[in-house]
Amino acid sequence: MKFARRALLAFLLAVASYLAIAAAWAWVAFPSAARGLPQAGLMPLSPRQVEILLKIEDPGFFNHRGLSAWSGQGLATITSSLARSVYLGDTRLDGATGAFQRFYRGVFDCCKKIDIGRDVMALVLDHKLDKQRQLAAYAALVYLGTQEGKQVHGFEDAAISYYGKALDLLTEPEFVGLVAMIKAPNLYHPVNNPTRFVQRLVQVNAQLRNDDVIK
Repeated sequence: MKFARRALLAFLLAVASYLAIAAAWAWVAFPSAARGLPQAGLMPLSPRQVEILLKIEDPGFFNHRGLSAWSGQGLATITSSLARSVYLGDTRLDGATGAFQRFYRGVFDCCKKIDIGRDVMALVLDHKLDKQRQLAAYAALVYLGTQEGKQVHGFEDAAISYYGKALDLLTEPEFVGLVAMIKAPNLYHPVNNPTRFVQRLVQVNAQLRNDDVIK
């Protein structure tokens, strides 16, 4: 019994240490990792498009501090998704911060379903970046599948790739189609998996209608 308690205590201390180091690294690495993020004033989405995005992906976005249990949202928030892009995406850091970045990328690739280090990064990111700029960055970076052999990132790129026109020219149903892809972009791909895409679109439109009724 004593051995079990000691083993549990050692495990909890190890987890706490891991999370503390992840938080410290995210804090120190933020200026370099966030280089090139768009400013809030460069938000590509219209107010209505933002409303649709938040209803589907993160209803409690303006109330949580990076993570949320809002309406079953759990730890999957716009902030946590953005944190993965900022800290573990294409930006390569140098020196000690770069070494930690490679380590956390490896952990995420190996154990993304159970690793909570990235969730600590979301808490740090939310403290460092105001909500409007988070939205602008997410709109520019969100992964939206692969089309014609090219990865599609951001709503502007997706509008061109899937509809052949600029984001501000999309109809509301077309934009809803892009939002519907976010959950699993290649599974709900409108070209490669049209049946699954339509099924997902039905779910998303039902959620939007229900939210409008609640209003």
